Amino acid sequence: MPKTLVVIPTYNERSNLDSIMHRVVAVSGVEVLVVDDNSPDGTGELADALAAVDPRVHVLHRAGKDGLGAAYRAGFAWGFEHGFEYLVEMDGDGSHHPDQLPALIAALDAGADLAIGTRWMPGGEVHNWPTSRRLLSRGGTAFARVMLRSHLRDITSGYRAFRATALRSVDVASVASQGYGFQVELAWRIERAGLTITEVPISFTEREGGSSKMSLGIVLEAMVRVFAWGVADRMPGAAPRRRSVVNPARANRGQQTDRA
Repeated sequence: MPKTLVVIPTYNERSNLDSIMHRVVAVSGVEVLVVDDNSPDGTGELADALAAVDPRVHVLHRAGKDGLGAAYRAGFAWGFEHGFEYLVEMDGDGSHHPDQLPALIAALDAGADLAIGTRWMPGGEVHNWPTSRRLLSRGGTAFARVMLRSHLRDITSGYRAFRATALRSVDVASVASQGYGFQVELAWRIERAGLTITEVPISFTEREGGSSKMSLGIVLEAMVRVFAWGVADRMPGAAPRRRSVVNPARANRGQQTDRA
């Protein structure tokens, strides 16, 4: 199995971290990097305690809260330096189920450059979200699909597995967006570069402990950036788009493959 690192950014997730970490390290062959933004609730100290008793757990402490995108860029850079071949994004609030991680890894093993855990496809589920939150997520995805001419069904999903080679090829260090904007931009870069993407249905469960980091500013940043990228992509002289292969999970069971 290729060397696999699960990157979990945290800020005030002490109430969730212990349970998540035990479930992740139960997945055979993976290691975990907690990227903590100096959480005042002691999340970083708990992560250190877990790392002290399990060599598969690592901790990267950052000076302060600097956003989701910056945390993932730092985590990916750490993974590159330590020779990991697969890199996984996973939320620290318990919304992503570690027992679905093997399906994402299997998609990379089958040849995908990016495997996206998708809520909005057959087999995908969302639990404990009010209608307003569902509409916001579906609306944001639809807006991004239209503006970016994307074939991805859940371009804002935060549960993903990448080949390190794919992240390097799209220069992940230069992705400046935060929050949803980071997730959208990174997936779009990979799709636009003509790499292979597989969408895997997942069950998403709203957090039970702690507080959401979602804010109006994060949503607005994503909308403004997506609009700007879409306009620039249609301008004369824009870099040519390559043909990316987007495989729904069913394609691996003999169903027809969609092409972007």
